[in-house]
Amino acid sequence: MRVAQVREFGGPEVLVPAEAPDPVAGAGEVLVAVDHIDTLFVQAQIRAGAFGEFFDVKPPYVPAGGASGTVTATGPGVDPAWVGRRVAVAGQADSYAELMAVPAAHLSPVPDGIGLREAASLVHDGVTALALLDNTALKPDETVLITGASGGMGTLLVQFARALGARVVGVARGPEKTALVRELGADHVVDAADSGWPEGARAALGEGGADLVLDGVGGQLGLAAFPLTADGGRFSAHGAPAGTGFAAVDPDEARGRGITLLGIGDVQLTPERRTALLDRVLEEAAAGRLRSVIGAVFPLERAADAHRAIEERGLVGKVLLSAR
Repeated sequence: MRVAQVREFGGPEVLVPAEAPDPVAGAGEVLVAVDHIDTLFVQAQIRAGAFGEFFDVKPPYVPAGGASGTVTATGPGVDPAWVGRRVAVAGQADSYAELMAVPAAHLSPVPDGIGLREAASLVHDGVTALALLDNTALKPDETVLITGASGGMGTLLVQFARALGARVVGVARGPEKTALVRELGADHVVDAADSGWPEGARAALGEGGADLVLDGVGGQLGLAAFPLTADGGRFSAHGAPAGTGFAAVDPDEARGRGITLLGIGDVQLTPERRTALLDRVLEEAAAGRLRSVIGAVFPLERAADAHRAIEERGLVGKVLLSAR
């Protein structure tokens, strides 16, 4: 089968087309013919050699992630009725591939009303977005500030927060991205390209600040968002695509203001939890209550171009791979 393989740590050019043996569905597993594959910024960072302390991967390897597709075979102990069903799966190893052997317990059926391309765009960002809102206990009538609001997860957080009845202030960069965030339902949007954006956000939030800050950017931008958190509020530093790490908030300052700090460790999910959350996300999308934003789709053999597009940040929405 065709795969995309990282031959060594480095730039996007190290992600190259390769051939690998076809997987076989073992006990409790199914074989999935992959349709579309989710790509994540963190996989581009791992490919470049970052986060070695968190991810034990060594080249050559096939990047992990999530995907959608159709079940073509079942292994021992699995109901053969799975064959022919459209499914999605998150947190899957070796997902940049035409075929995957997946535990049947980790599958989420893709309901009518949503395509496999859209399902793939939701497998990680949708799951993480729901987990964040569950963990931070966002309530109706609270105010939430979302940085990186035009990103794959940010666009979903805006929609979920609005559906919960929260007041949403989004932070995005540039007119196209801020327009998208506004279209998705944010009450106010500030442009991070403006050096004075924290003042604009403060005016939109009100003097008390945000009950919840969801920082999906990290670095200096995330650090600038922290003072906008209300005393007694919550600050989640779960993203670091800026390349400068998670927002380095002073825990003593947070403690002095009664602010609860959360991080990426708070959204490390068991496979069972991921599957349950993905079921919920797909149901919301199929019902028309959740819109996925897809910026570009690259064929599997051009995975390097997909990573390059992610790193250049020029696209609005998710970048996917097609294995068809």
